[in-house]
Amino acid sequence: MKRLRRALLIVMLAALLLVLIGPFLVPVPPLEGTVPPEDLADPDSRFAEAGGVKVHYKTAGSGPSAFVLLHGFGASLFSWHRVMEPLGALGSVLAFDRPAFGLTERPLEWDGPNPYSPDNQVEITAAMLDHIGTGRGILVGHSAGGTIAMLTALRYPERVRALILVDPAVYAGGGAPGWIKPLLGSPQARRIGPLLVRSIQSRGEDIIRTAWHDPGKITPGIIEGYRKPLKAHDWDRALWEFTLASQESRLPERLGELKMPVLVITGDDDRIVPTAQSVRLAGELPNATLVVVPDCGHLPHEECPEDFMRAVREFVAGLD
Repeated sequence: MKRLRRALLIVMLAALLLVLIGPFLVPVPPLEGTVPPEDLADPDSRFAEAGGVKVHYKTAGSGPSAFVLLHGFGASLFSWHRVMEPLGALGSVLAFDRPAFGLTERPLEWDGPNPYSPDNQVEITAAMLDHIGTGRGILVGHSAGGTIAMLTALRYPERVRALILVDPAVYAGGGAPGWIKPLLGSPQARRIGPLLVRSIQSRGEDIIRTAWHDPGKITPGIIEGYRKPLKAHDWDRALWEFTLASQESRLPERLGELKMPVLVITGDDDRIVPTAQSVRLAGELPNATLVVVPDCGHLPHEECPEDFMRAVREFVAGLD
């Protein structure tokens, strides 16, 4: 019996050492070929300080209506490339890269609020409304960007004229459970975390194909548009910091507070945020219009831009 206990103790100690020391023995090679985000900018790219970071954004159009566009997880403002100009015919448009994505600055140390937190993303969104020069704007949020649009509307309802939520992530997601956050933030996890998120380099194209109803519509240019931010310095470490800062939105508990007009758009074949969740959301919001785009997946603004714009034009025309 004593020998068995001694053997179990040795096994437990070995396992503990493996957990504590093992991650530090895993080689984490530096990223190769990355450059400062500014070096990847397009001729129409712009940068502005907001929420403690240098935010990359682009604009289109002009007019009394103002649209601020928030992309989803793993994307960037590139995802709006097929609707920027059409939206510009309806008013001023500003699309920006959320922290940890696109060409927005990726700080790894900071004083003050965590730049990757949902709270700070709300403040950045409000700052972008100021930057476009509008007292009240229309927030257009896709997937996880829809979450930030709704949180902004809850914090600053007087600033939001209306919401356009495209396949919004409301009932699921929102980050890891609270009980595991201390483990994810441990020195061991911080070492190997960036290595784990690098899997997006190999899996990214498969995820994009899952997001389309018809993957045949995906061009090499679209793939390159999504891969371009992976050439920026520290994109892996920043994505891990974003993961650590994520948290549950608790939006389902507060839907009744969103009194402004809301347009919910979803594809009928959304396999990322199931279509049924968008239908449910439209039914639970006080003042929502639902549009389900046929033969379309998780990205109506990219895969089905004509249907997307038709729905937006009709919605905006009905606003006071």
